[in-house]
Amino acid sequence: MPFLLSVNLGAASPTTHSEIGVTGIDKKPVTDPVEVRAPGAKGAGDSGLAGDRVCDLRHHGGNDQAVYAYAREDLDGWEVELSRPLPCGVFGENLTTAGIDVTGALIGERWRVGADLVLEIAEPRIPCRVFAGWLSERGWVKTFTAKAVPGAYLRVIEPGTIQAGDRITVVHRPAHDVTINLAFRALTAESALLPRLLVADALPEEARQRARRRAPIALDDSA
Repeated sequence: MPFLLSVNLGAASPTTHSEIGVTGIDKKPVTDPVEVRAPGAKGAGDSGLAGDRVCDLRHHGGNDQAVYAYAREDLDGWEVELSRPLPCGVFGENLTTAGIDVTGALIGERWRVGADLVLEIAEPRIPCRVFAGWLSERGWVKTFTAKAVPGAYLRVIEPGTIQAGDRITVVHRPAHDVTINLAFRALTAESALLPRLLVADALPEEARQRARRRAPIALDDSA
């Protein structure tokens, strides 16, 4: 049964790897219930989790990046590859999941978490220099991109309160094949795949615009 292994929150901490000098990537597990709601538009909206901090609002936060989820199984794989322990929250994820395939989740797929919260898969996480600096792994952006196991950003469809141990139930799977893995590869190293993303109605507008620019003129997803 899929469930939340941990819920992770972060405060602002100094960094030399961000233009603004602070980051919220250092997230730690909490045991108390956490309220989750839609944070607002990108550029103004913070994290979707009460008590969590997004510092660089120009690049992060907002409704399409309200919550970031990463699978414990994938962290375990990285532990082997990097030969170091990786505690829950170390990738900056808000939700560390167990028993659910985050990489194989479809754009627009919906999860019920706990009793009330409903989340929708929006887009993959794209690695940045803050992430690389935080992990202190040489060539991390290139390594992370090659692995194509990026975790998923989710938007809030119905607000609710969650805590570690809550069950995760997939309540909707859209009728297309655009997974987090496919979207990540298209948006990073394999741009020829971008037109395939257009069948995913829940794809964020910024990514949709990139896919449209790459698509043949005859391909019109608005028809």
